[in-house]
Amino acid sequence: MADFLFEIGLEEVPARMIAGAEAELLRRTLAMLGKEALLGEGFDPLTDAKSFSTPRRLAVLVRGVREQQADVTEEVTGPAVKIAFKDGVATPAAEAFARKSGVSVGELKTVQTPKGEYLAATSVKKGRSAAAVIASELPKEVAAIYWAKNMYWRAGKPERFVRPVLWMVCLLGDAVVPVEFAGKIAGRASFGHRVMSSGEAFEVVAPESYVAQLEGEYVIADVEVRRQKIRKALDKVTRDVANARWREDEALVDAVTHLTEWPDVLLGEFEGAYLELPEEVLVTVMRDHQKYFAVDDASGKLAAHFLAVLNIGLTAENAPIIKQGNERVLRARFNDARFFWEFDQRTPLAERVKLLENVTFQKDLGSYAKKSERVRELALGLADVVSGAGANVDTAALEEATQLAKADLTTELVKEFTELQGVIGGLYARAQGVSQVVSDAIYDQYMPASMDDGVPRSVEGALLGIADRADTIAGMFGLGMEPTGSKDPFALRRAANAIVKILGKSGLPLGFEPIIRRSAKDEATAEKMRGFFRERMEFYLREVEGQAYDVVAAVMAETKHLAAKNAVEDAVARAQAVTAVRGGEDFKAVSAAFKRMKNILAQAGFALDENTGYAMGGYEGRDDAEAVLAHKAFGVAQQVHPLRESKAYVEALELMATIRPEVDAFFEAVMVMDPDPEVRKRRLMLLALIVRSFSGIADFSEIVVAG
Repeated sequence: MADFLFEIGLEEVPARMIAGAEAELLRRTLAMLGKEALLGEGFDPLTDAKSFSTPRRLAVLVRGVREQQADVTEEVTGPAVKIAFKDGVATPAAEAFARKSGVSVGELKTVQTPKGEYLAATSVKKGRSAAAVIASELPKEVAAIYWAKNMYWRAGKPERFVRPVLWMVCLLGDAVVPVEFAGKIAGRASFGHRVMSSGEAFEVVAPESYVAQLEGEYVIADVEVRRQKIRKALDKVTRDVANARWREDEALVDAVTHLTEWPDVLLGEFEGAYLELPEEVLVTVMRDHQKYFAVDDASGKLAAHFLAVLNIGLTAENAPIIKQGNERVLRARFNDARFFWEFDQRTPLAERVKLLENVTFQKDLGSYAKKSERVRELALGLADVVSGAGANVDTAALEEATQLAKADLTTELVKEFTELQGVIGGLYARAQGVSQVVSDAIYDQYMPASMDDGVPRSVEGALLGIADRADTIAGMFGLGMEPTGSKDPFALRRAANAIVKILGKSGLPLGFEPIIRRSAKDEATAEKMRGFFRERMEFYLREVEGQAYDVVAAVMAETKHLAAKNAVEDAVARAQAVTAVRGGEDFKAVSAAFKRMKNILAQAGFALDENTGYAMGGYEGRDDAEAVLAHKAFGVAQQVHPLRESKAYVEALELMATIRPEVDAFFEAVMVMDPDPEVRKRRLMLLALIVRSFSGIADFSEIVVAG
């Protein structure tokens, strides 16, 4: 056994691409070693494998790799004896089979098969050295890593990769494995920090020394170690400002972690006069344009400080110079923002609406002026739906918000800071005396921007956000531009995810069907949207609510249509109820029984019409297992119905599970598929009625029962 190390050195990789590639390189490496039978017995990927990354490198370290594949002995069957030998003499068929098997004709043996006597041979396939396997197979895995964007950099050469490959290290134990990729042959020479190290190559002695040697060259290879160093430095440096704290921002922490190899943190200041600008503008300039962390004062308001994470160690000599440079850059950005803020407000939002006629939304769907009109009509239509269901909607404010919502796309501030669209519109509306209901709706229209984000604060903001996204989805689907595979150039999945979350968290009495009917231009588009929203609901339950895949399948199987108001909230509640009771032995048994019932019904081709009645009189006076199950099941069903209607799903599921003894006894004593057609029909009807009576919360047959 030996430890295995592979490092691929690159020109700086975009931070957003690093984490996925690091994970994929480890996954592909382990899959390759496993397929080639090179992972030692008892290998545990959680403790025996580790990945590393910085902006300039991806690496994997795998412990306990076999240095040689084991020989594989197998018995292979050849031609029939009557073909292999003629008059006791081996034919060319026998000789060819012997050569192929690596044995002599005399070592062949005869085996009896259902087709008669055949020749057989015991063949030994010699295992290859791990070095030979890795050299042959690893380049294929590296080439297969997915990157959002690739590049060519060698004229006339076929390889594509995210950035040019500069060096590779590949060691098995202390021996070099000469892996070749992109014109580079792996050795043991690696490179340290671009600025802080000497710039000269250093030799990695062995896989186990890799991390320590890199640290000696001012590179922290372990992403989590780097992340924690950054967080601790942010905490430490912020203490220099009395009663202050840095504004928590996990996404920014992640970004700067992938931008650095040897991180350090600098505290900077800016003039307090800039605090007169909206906080959203200042934070966006710091965060999105400079990768600076904002600092809050004791009251939670923005302080005139920032934190910069640098890819270089700070010293008494370089810190003042670097600090001055960062402050100068930030000051220039703030000056731009202040100029745009003041310049934009010379033209009120209401006057900017007509300018949207010159801003294209999509070439086949027209301008943003046309989109705004479609959104207005859709939002007001949805307002009628939720008003009819008891929600209070300020329709005048909603209409004004739809008219002004996209006006900020014509402002200089949004052109410079595109991530602030909507937010800037809301801020301008507020500054220009527009009502708070309208300005808040405009401000919140793009919420949630991600599944971690909150939903709009008001009914008007929620309706505006839903209408805007639904119009985009319907328009693109109508043009045949729906997402395919991993491609989603118009971010339609994100738009649908946002609608699902708004419906799940805002309390709006609104289902998907009114949204689809009012936004889709034809039934074909509507049907595509129904499937799309079902898929996004499944994603929401699984990825956001954290429900198991089989629970999601069970709940979605009983989500028959998307017309019901509060459909998302209800699906979440049902999933949570199933998760709460699925561990009980009775529920497991009943779930397994329901799967059995559905299989029996499917095999029998028995379908129960919704209007089918059932006469309990056929069981009067009987006490056999069939009658006992019928009485118990329908008695429980009568109690379950009001619980289900009141959404007391946990209590309903627990009550359903109480039929376990009767179900067990029934399957133990009764043959459903009785030869007598009348008996068989009665028993199938009983099973079908039980399945139908207990439906509505989840399809129990979808639940995976362990053991």
